[in-house]
Amino acid sequence: MNAPWKVGSQGGRDSFAAFLCDDASLDIVRPLAADMGWAPEKCTRGGLRNAVQALSIASSPSILLVDLSESGDPLNDINALAEVCEPGTVVIAVGQVNDVRLYRDLLSSGIHDYLLKPLSPAALRDALQQAQAVFAAPRATEGVQTQNHISTAVIGTRGGVGASTVATSLAWLFSVDHKLPTALLDLDIHFGTDALAMDLEPGRGLTDAIENPSRIDGLFIERAMIRANDNLSILSAEAPINKPLLTDGAAFVQLEEEFRQAFEMTVVDLPRNMLINFPHVLNDMNLIVVVSELTLSGARDAIRILSWLKANASHAAVVVVVNKVHPNLSEISKADFEASIERNINFQVPFDIKAATHAAKLGQTFAEANRATKAGAVLREIAQTVRSAGSGPDGDSLMKTEKKSLLGKLDFKSLLSPKKDKVPGGA
Repeated sequence: MNAPWKVGSQGGRDSFAAFLCDDASLDIVRPLAADMGWAPEKCTRGGLRNAVQALSIASSPSILLVDLSESGDPLNDINALAEVCEPGTVVIAVGQVNDVRLYRDLLSSGIHDYLLKPLSPAALRDALQQAQAVFAAPRATEGVQTQNHISTAVIGTRGGVGASTVATSLAWLFSVDHKLPTALLDLDIHFGTDALAMDLEPGRGLTDAIENPSRIDGLFIERAMIRANDNLSILSAEAPINKPLLTDGAAFVQLEEEFRQAFEMTVVDLPRNMLINFPHVLNDMNLIVVVSELTLSGARDAIRILSWLKANASHAAVVVVVNKVHPNLSEISKADFEASIERNINFQVPFDIKAATHAAKLGQTFAEANRATKAGAVLREIAQTVRSAGSGPDGDSLMKTEKKSLLGKLDFKSLLSPKKDKVPGGA
C-alpha cells in the first residue's frame, strides 16, 4: 500500500472534502462541515473511485472523507487513492464492512481512521477534530536528540543459530526493562520471524517502504509499524516467495534515519546476505552483535563476517555471542573457537530447548517468556551491555562510556581489536 499522506503545509488547498455514496451520510456530513468552518459544497455524491478521478486533476484537501461502500477491493482502491493524494492529506474512510482485519489493513496503509455506516454525528465529529489536531500538534520527533540513539545490528553467522531470537529479545528488553522507545526492523523480507515470535501480523509497511522509499517519513513510520508494546514497534514483511527483492537499499537507509528521529534504540535483524547486497545498511550502526554456534561452520563463517566488518564497518563495536551452548554437544571447544576467530567470545547463551518451546507456545520473545532461566539472564546482560555502550557514533565513544558502566568487566577494546595472545587456528 502506498501512502503519501503526511503532516504538511495546507498551502492554499481546500481544508476538507468528502465523497460519500448515499444521501443519508451527506445529510450528516454537510452540516457538521459547516459547523467546523468548511464549505458544505465540498461534500459530494460518489465513493472512493470518484475521489480518485476528481483528485487526479485537482489538489487533494487537507482532510479527505471517502466512502468505501461501493468498492469491491477497498485496499487496492486505497492504493490508487494514494497515487493522487498530495503530502498533507489526512484520510478518513467510511464503510459498511465491520471487519477487524480490514480495519487494521486500512490503518497500515496510512488511513487515519475508519468509521462504520450509518455514521454517528458524534463519532464523525471526534474523528474530524482528531484529524485537525494532526496539523496543530508538533511532530513527535521534534527535539529528539539523535546523538543519544543507539543502533544495533544482529547478524547470524549461519541460519538457525538464533540471531532472530537474540534480536527480538534485545528489542523487548530495551522496551520493557529499560523503558526505551525501540524500533525492531526485520530485514528478512520473505522469511522473517520477528513478528511471528511476538504473535503479530507483519503488516505491509516494510514492502511499501521498499517500493516507495521517497514516501518514508515520520508519519509513515508511525502508521506502518506494528506496536508490540507501549515502547516497542516492529517493521517486518512476509513478501511472496515468487516476488524477488528489487531495491537499491535506499529504503533501508531512510528507515534507519527516521528511526533515529523517532526512537532511542534501533535493533536490526540483519540476514548475512545483506552484507553482500546492501553493505551501507551498517553505515550508521553503533554496535553489531554477531551470533554463532560452537560448530566448525559457525567458526568459519564468523571468521569471514568479522573480517568483513573490520574492513567495512570499523566504526562499530562488535560483540560476539555464542548461542545454544551445551558442554557435551558442541563440535568445537570455546578455546578453539576463540583461537579461530582471533578474539574473545563476549557472551555464551546456554542451550535450553524447553525454554525456546515455551516462548514459541506463548507467542512471546525468548527473554519475555524465560526471565528466570540462565539463558534469559545472559540475554539481559547483553541488553545491559548494549544499553550501557553509550550513544557515540563510533567505537571510541562506545568504549569510553562502557568504562563507566556497571558491566565494567567487559572491555570494549576487546570488541574492536583481535586477541594478541592466541595463535590463529583453522576451522
